[in-house]
Amino acid sequence: MKLIFEGQFTHLAAAFLLLTIVYALSEMPGFREGIFLDVSTLNLAILAVTVTIVHQIYVWLCWRMELHRRLLTRLLGNKAFNVYAVGFVFLIVCRPILIFALGWSNRETLVINVWLGYGICAFLFIPTAYLMFSIKHYFTFRRAFGIDHFDPNASNIAFVRQGIFRWSPNAMYVFGFMGLWIPAFLFQSVTALIVAAFSHVYIWVHYYATEKPDMVRIYG
Repeated sequence: MKLIFEGQFTHLAAAFLLLTIVYALSEMPGFREGIFLDVSTLNLAILAVTVTIVHQIYVWLCWRMELHRRLLTRLLGNKAFNVYAVGFVFLIVCRPILIFALGWSNRETLVINVWLGYGICAFLFIPTAYLMFSIKHYFTFRRAFGIDHFDPNASNIAFVRQGIFRWSPNAMYVFGFMGLWIPAFLFQSVTALIVAAFSHVYIWVHYYATEKPDMVRIYG
């Protein structure tokens, strides 16, 4: 159990700090403006932040229970990873959908030149698209989801240094979450900008509190 909760005090403290910052920023002008499909901007923001936290707790719990106890494999057999991946995909897909809905709901609350906003969107889209290409062709989505926590032979898998991974070994953290910033600049939304910033910083909390210790134990 000590290994399962390794780094999670840091995770909890960082999450509390980030939520406190988001709460403070919620008093900014324009943060609560707008509605989408009868859902207020404030509720969309709460939902987007909640799904982000649930996603990363889900990954931590599944990874650690499998890595240190083989619990999912003992319960589900060879289907363990696929069952876990369904939950992972559902949560990871919900995150950009919610931020796009949030951006539309809260549109025109961020003071920025519209063409500058479009230029930033294009700048953010390029590395995001290249990352998706690199994952599909070099890294694989199974590995991106965390197959190495389920595969006892994972320590023999070579690290990828092709595509975007030539530029950063942590490309998914550095570039992958750039896409979440796009709705903020596309719709000029102050609330989408704050939620995107929360999501991008919080994924690094996951890296240092969960993934990095796991990589040391898996790969040495």
